Amino acid sequence: MTTPRPAAVIVLAAGEGTRMRSATPKVLHTLAGRSMLGHALASAQALEPGRVVVVVRHEREKVAEHVAQVAPGALIADQDAIPGTGRAVQVAMSALDAAAQAGAVAALDGPGAPGSASGVLLEGAIVVIAGDVPLLDAGTLGELLAAHHADGNAVTVLTTELEDATGYGRILREPGTGDVLGIVEHKDATEEQREVREINSSIYVFDAAVLRGALGRLGRDNAQGEVYLTDVLAIARGDGGHVRALRTDDPFVVEGVNDRVQLAVLRAELNRRLLEDWMREGVTVVDPATTWVDVDVELERDVTILPGTQLLGATVVREGATVGPDTTLTDVEVGARATVTRTHGSLAVIGEKASVGPYAYLRPGTVLGRKGKIGTFVETKNAQIGEGSKVPHLSYIGDATIGEHSNVGAASVTVNYDGVHKHRTTIGSHARTGADNMFVAPVTVGDGAYTGAGSVIRRDVPAGALGVSAGAQRNIEGWVARSRPGTPAAEAARAVTGPTSASGTTSGAGHQGGHELSPQARAELERAATAAKGVPVTPPPALPDQPAHLPEPDATPGRSTDTKDA
Repeated sequence: MTTPRPAAVIVLAAGEGTRMRSATPKVLHTLAGRSMLGHALASAQALEPGRVVVVVRHEREKVAEHVAQVAPGALIADQDAIPGTGRAVQVAMSALDAAAQAGAVAALDGPGAPGSASGVLLEGAIVVIAGDVPLLDAGTLGELLAAHHADGNAVTVLTTELEDATGYGRILREPGTGDVLGIVEHKDATEEQREVREINSSIYVFDAAVLRGALGRLGRDNAQGEVYLTDVLAIARGDGGHVRALRTDDPFVVEGVNDRVQLAVLRAELNRRLLEDWMREGVTVVDPATTWVDVDVELERDVTILPGTQLLGATVVREGATVGPDTTLTDVEVGARATVTRTHGSLAVIGEKASVGPYAYLRPGTVLGRKGKIGTFVETKNAQIGEGSKVPHLSYIGDATIGEHSNVGAASVTVNYDGVHKHRTTIGSHARTGADNMFVAPVTVGDGAYTGAGSVIRRDVPAGALGVSAGAQRNIEGWVARSRPGTPAAEAARAVTGPTSASGTTSGAGHQGGHELSPQARAELERAATAAKGVPVTPPPALPDQPAHLPEPDATPGRSTDTKDA
């Protein structure tokens, strides 16, 4: 038999939470990727209620803004300066009745007579939950709602038993029937009542008419000077209604958070339960103690999660993939049978059978194709890398498109930022780019093209062409012996080339240590011999410390400068 949907769920989120010692409202502290209030609203919406209303006060704007993000259809009710959960539910019921009247007016075919909806009040079951009980699940709430309807109760309260019930309200039961006589708060309880281990969870189902009638009779005659919602139970029983309890054997489900210690305990417990559920679904978690998974993460069977891994946000890991160790992924899709090792990534897509890491950084907009590779110490951003293409080592690929089955050499950078605007680099399919390349965007390397090592590519490279920008290499023979005499380098060279004279020349005119000399070396020897005979010669030109800058004769204005996007 299907349990009727509740007329409304009231979520209490007005408290300040001073013990959290935080500028963040207590209900907005997070665990497993959701705020505590977010967890409460998710459980509430799973019941498919007619309305959801959230009662706010402390940091009202922050809490209301968060509610608008995670539950756009929820109503906001503002609690005034009168303290207590009873007062919070009073303002929530006022908002719900006003919404019911507005709905009745909107449902009229015509404008209707003035005041025609003034007598309309919300009817049905009202569920009341706290915004700081994050492990409360929809299944438990469904059982509570089903028991309420099955027994025809005026009020049904969720309870549990604790070894140490200090600080909690105690459930007072009628001998024989087990019905609930009332709830007494810890500070108002007698010593005998404090021996009771069954405690109130502050989670209820009320009949709307019973709740509305009892709220009007609540007072503040208690140690706290607050309007207690718990007093409704005694009032309802005094009016002849059935007040019963559903007891859960899982205290974590009803445990609230008052400080960061309790938050950490519940965060760990929720993570343990999530991992246990995934392992029972066919996921291998090698080390649950160092693995963290958010509630919105999706994992398929035969996924393996290695130690030190965090899967956050809306991350999806497809069948047979391996993630970790020491990996953090936020809102990342990992394809089937892919491997991701020691990687940090966010808002990225990793294709089927692709390989990422170790020590890779995938920034938003990265899309790696099937069987692609992003390797060691590679950073990518807003980059589409095609099927089978590889960026194996020590590179930055930002604002770029790489075709299929291409290889980007080590230590390459797409120079995408000119100080004002971002520009895009395009590398075609089956291309091979050399190591230590700078691609100064906007620039295109065509299909099947090659680029030489150490090249700065400022102009488009046509398909099938070789792009190079380095000058011819020049070797200065004997430079180490003359300029760095006595160094380990000079001694190592001497062991190969043979002894040199005081002037730095070797014995023999055409040979040095049994090796044929180059034309340049022979010219140096001839200069030295001529100088020794007193014939003046023109000395060789001095070499600058750095090569001279050779400007491109047809450089295109507006191209990016050689700077990498930070």
